[in-house]
Amino acid sequence: MSKQSTPRKGRQSCSQHTPKRSPKRALTVVNPNAAGIDVGATNHYVAVPPDAVADESAVRKFGAFTEDLEQMVEWLKACGVTTVALESTGVDWKPVFQKLEVAGLKPVLVNPKMVKHVPGRKTDVQDCQWLQQLHTYGLLQGSFVPDDLVCQLRVLMRHRANLVSQAAAEIQHIQKASAQMNLHLHHAVSNVTGETGLRILRAILEGQRDPEVLVQLRDPQITKSSKEEMKKALRGEWRDELLFVLRQSLEAWEFYHKQMDQCDEQVQQVIKNFPTAEMPEPQLPSTTSSMTAAPTSADSMAKKKTQQSRKRNDPIMNLVPELTRICGIDLCETSGFRVLTALTVVSEIGLDMSRWRSEKAFSSWLGVCPNHKISGGRILSRSTRKVINRAATALRLAAQGISQTDNWLGLFFRRMKSRLGPAGAITATAHKLACIIYHLLKNKEPYVEIDPVLYAARVDRARLGRLKKQAAAMGYELVQTRTFTE
Repeated sequence: MSKQSTPRKGRQSCSQHTPKRSPKRALTVVNPNAAGIDVGATNHYVAVPPDAVADESAVRKFGAFTEDLEQMVEWLKACGVTTVALESTGVDWKPVFQKLEVAGLKPVLVNPKMVKHVPGRKTDVQDCQWLQQLHTYGLLQGSFVPDDLVCQLRVLMRHRANLVSQAAAEIQHIQKASAQMNLHLHHAVSNVTGETGLRILRAILEGQRDPEVLVQLRDPQITKSSKEEMKKALRGEWRDELLFVLRQSLEAWEFYHKQMDQCDEQVQQVIKNFPTAEMPEPQLPSTTSSMTAAPTSADSMAKKKTQQSRKRNDPIMNLVPELTRICGIDLCETSGFRVLTALTVVSEIGLDMSRWRSEKAFSSWLGVCPNHKISGGRILSRSTRKVINRAATALRLAAQGISQTDNWLGLFFRRMKSRLGPAGAITATAHKLACIIYHLLKNKEPYVEIDPVLYAARVDRARLGRLKKQAAAMGYELVQTRTFTE
């Protein structure tokens, strides 16, 4: 006699235990007329919605020539496409992006890391179809692309940075050739391409070899070495092949600086095409923002920033008035900012701060704030994101220059250095500068320096408050034993 299986007491059957599943909801179509382009160096694969074409294939291949791009744009218009997603592949995307923008279509540039294909076979056709599908459901986030004038300024400033790097490489060649001739000019002067260094190098290339004559070209204000030490440094072994290298390296350095001067003139012409920003009405600065709070001491309010001296790689013309005109405020008044720093930042981020919802989003885009990675309720990492951003690099260089100053940002840098180390202090100060620039460009408020004494007092009050809380949590009470007088 077989036993009939019955559920035991206190147990339920599987049908009773399994909860009811909610019906699957399909993805919402956000961009019904979306297309996707897989950008390549010689060919572009374009995918349109399947219902946009009748008996033809929804994927086409176009060349990279201008005529092919025009045909691609005409086909997209014939298919009723209104927006197109494409990856930022090197610089190959720029002609395609510009053609789509001029044609009235809305191009969306996406980061290749965010549109990686699902595991499996990878082809150009599948890539463009995947882009089109993701863009149709609104799953792609467009990258920041400034307007045309800012793009022009960006190209020139990046080209100028390359010229500076190439000129710096020629200085290394000059020093290497001098060292091989046992000519220690780069040890006797602080800058081998300064006025003294150039006069001595040109005299050597003209045939002068006597140290007694060469040392007379020395600037009287030089304190790094004495006349006797410089005479010893200018006695070398004159080899013809090394003199030839020295001559060509010096000529190349001069050539790159002429190119930089021409580039500066072109930058000035581009800046003149920018519209004039609305100048803020003169008013007392707001005290609500900690970044631009006005100092209350009379001495600090009476201080005015002196005019900056020109560095060796600065533009030969004064671009500060034009920058002030297009920005609405003078960015060079900010601590640590020079005209090249302001030009680099403006060329990379533009002038429209509405692209970022807040200063936190702006700092995250620059990669100068902690990137918390949380899993299981624990913070696994707080390190900053690895972002290649020239504006962030300029802010870090400005923060490094602030480290030895006596203003409030210098105090902040040294306080962060004691806690985070040099690298962390540079990033934290760059984050401060990013917040300042965001508020200055967004609110068109002039930068006002915070009194270092008031800033130090505020830091001490905050530190004292933390100590009191920690003592109270441990059952102790802080008692002041002596009074500090100013």
